[in-house]
Amino acid sequence: MKDKKLNKPKVFILDVDGILTDGCFYYSQEGKILKKFGPDDNDALKLLEPFIEIRFVSGDKRGFDITKKRIDDMHFKLDFASTINRLDWIKQHYNPQEVIYMGDGIFDCLVMREVFYSIATADSDSNAKKCADYITKRTGAHRAAAEACLHILEKFFEPYNP
Repeated sequence: MKDKKLNKPKVFILDVDGILTDGCFYYSQEGKILKKFGPDDNDALKLLEPFIEIRFVSGDKRGFDITKKRIDDMHFKLDFASTINRLDWIKQHYNPQEVIYMGDGIFDCLVMREVFYSIATADSDSNAKKCADYITKRTGAHRAAAEACLHILEKFFEPYNP
């Protein structure tokens, strides 16, 4: 097993739903109308951004425009990548051994087994938690991404010291 402290990952890929959001979809008679995003994640991502590329993925077709609005407001890239084919998407764009991946769903363990380093939220699917290198104490939409960013800074780059 390689020493992850000696290697420097090149990209941090985060699933949006269940990480930046609480994973719930809010519907009216007209369809999906909103998603709840949590506080502080953007600030922590900006602390991490000088050290590593940050990318977001979503497999939510019906809510993609909602997600895109939030990610655009944060000035990051968002791609559609279905949960089932997410590992294939990663392999098309990156070397998995240079990827940190953060996810929470039932298919995320398939990605977590193949990437350099993986992170799950406290409220992730049990299989995702079993495969993750790190599990946040916080849940999706409740600063889990911020916690992950601070963890990545400390483990691979420079610890944040306010």
